[in-house]
Amino acid sequence: MFLASKFLALLTQPLAWVITLLFASLILLKRRPKAGLRLMWTALAVLLLMGWMPLPDLLVRHLEGQYTEMEPQADLSGYAGVVVLGGALDSGHIWQGHTQPLLNDAAERMTAAVAILKRNPQLRVVFTGGEGQLFGTGPNEAQRTKVFFDSMGVPQERVSYESASRNTYENAVLTSKLPGVDITQRWLLVTSAWHMPRSVATFAKAGWNVTAYPVDFRTGPVTPWTDYSLAGGANRWELLLHELLGLLSYRLTGRI
Repeated sequence: MFLASKFLALLTQPLAWVITLLFASLILLKRRPKAGLRLMWTALAVLLLMGWMPLPDLLVRHLEGQYTEMEPQADLSGYAGVVVLGGALDSGHIWQGHTQPLLNDAAERMTAAVAILKRNPQLRVVFTGGEGQLFGTGPNEAQRTKVFFDSMGVPQERVSYESASRNTYENAVLTSKLPGVDITQRWLLVTSAWHMPRSVATFAKAGWNVTAYPVDFRTGPVTPWTDYSLAGGANRWELLLHELLGLLSYRLTGRI
């Protein structure tokens, strides 16, 4: 399943669609020039439309809006702790040769956890994430996360690490087996808002009693109609398609 997910990830890269259309148009140009030109213009249209941000933002906003953003000062006295999903750190091969923590554009998963622990000294945090890349090198994500939490001054006794999981399903299943983790207690689940619907459903299916604590929002209430970026659009479409394909595959395989 893990290998299949990495192969299917190619489908979530919109620029790969453009390249495929252009390659097909080149093949057709000699024998069927009209069809080849139509494909070429289609590729150009897809590329131009890709950068118009309101369209993917509309769909991402739907994912992000399924769980309410929790107030920072919310009463968390009834919770056992915080489960933080991986995905907020740069790859292991980038960490090699560096001593400081390196976060990516999902950094709020980590910073939110630190803020929660500072306001709620009774809570513990469980980080779950091993190596999600097919051919990853360098320290795994749990090891990289320990560097971050240590640099933030989080006491080591308040943090547990699960380092074998490679996806959301394994996050839920393998973390439930950690010593001292009682999944029937109430836990906050911290991950990106767009990833929260699949995460909550997966953890609930695995028997966890979780409450969503969405972070890393990518959209606001509205996106200006003039907002255009080819790089930003390609990134947003890839994020959206990855999550929609993940939801579909998890439903088909009974993981949610």
